[in-house]
Amino acid sequence: MRTLAHVTDVPTISARRERTRERLLDAAAQVFARVGFGGASVEAIAEAAGFTRGAFYSNFESKEELFLALTTRQAQQHLAALESAVAGLDAAVVRGGHVDRGVIRTVLATVTEGKTPESCWFLMNAEFELLAMRDPEIGARWTRQQAWMRDELATALTRLLADVGLRFAVDPPLAVELLLAAHAAASRDAYVAGEQVMASPALEALVDLVITTAD
Repeated sequence: MRTLAHVTDVPTISARRERTRERLLDAAAQVFARVGFGGASVEAIAEAAGFTRGAFYSNFESKEELFLALTTRQAQQHLAALESAVAGLDAAVVRGGHVDRGVIRTVLATVTEGKTPESCWFLMNAEFELLAMRDPEIGARWTRQQAWMRDELATALTRLLADVGLRFAVDPPLAVELLLAAHAAASRDAYVAGEQVMASPALEALVDLVITTAD
């Protein structure tokens, strides 16, 4: 799997520095989940990780760069979870020429599980998207990162679907765009309603439209 280093030219770092970055990322996820991206300070993140402000800036140029690294890690974790979830599937995922929706719900639930609740991720991403809209430089980096994530997801899903006798009925990048949009809408509605993010009827119906049997 390619990493965002191919997109943003992040240099290779030492194992020790990688551990420091991971602690800062873990702390940032906790702080962002508690007070949001806008309400989080560099000092609060560094303190939560057990480091100084100087240690933060020796690893990340800004809070925005840390957030991009955090979303990249989240995407990689989701892709790994997707691979693991699909690895346990068999031909039973297809019944009567249709994809088993119960299986799809299970896979989606597995993929969206993580250290930070999906609803918190939705809120943090919404905040950062607003920032990206207002700041052209951040917006350009955000756009490159999102393109990388979608490309990786389309590639992984195409391969994994083929492993269980399925394929996209439309161009894979378009299918991923549609599925992500439906998931984002469900996440938004669930967050506003104070409910857990679940696979929505619209998303499940969309799965029936964009995924079909390979033969």
